[in-house]
Amino acid sequence: MANLGTPIRLLHESLGHVITLELKTGQVYRGKLYDAEDSLSVSLTNCTVTHRDGRVTQLDQVYIRGASVRFYVVPDMLSQAPMFKRGVGATGLKGRGIGSARGRATIMRAQSRRGGPARGGAGRPPIRR
Repeated sequence: MANLGTPIRLLHESLGHVITLELKTGQVYRGKLYDAEDSLSVSLTNCTVTHRDGRVTQLDQVYIRGASVRFYVVPDMLSQAPMFKRGVGATGLKGRGIGSARGRATIMRAQSRRGGPARGGAGRPPIRR
């Protein structure tokens, strides 16, 4: 689970919690998340289905294919999950990565220090905006 995106990791963190999801057809499913796949397909237990016309159905277990889901609603308590902490990357170390907060002035300064285009060197051409 190392190179998964945030939505997939968030869905995996929701295992055992009650989630809500709406299908592209308009049906709303609410139940305990039993299993989640990297394709965003899920299995729910003790599920309540609300149909577009307002009818409500109870299901013991249901499997829903990820491609048919419009959106997921996960518990608010997951907003405190470590994956959302600022300054902590995938390695868990703090620090700014390459390219973060690098404006034009910073790039021009770096190019001039290494003998870039500002001094007639053979560096990369300046960034045009």
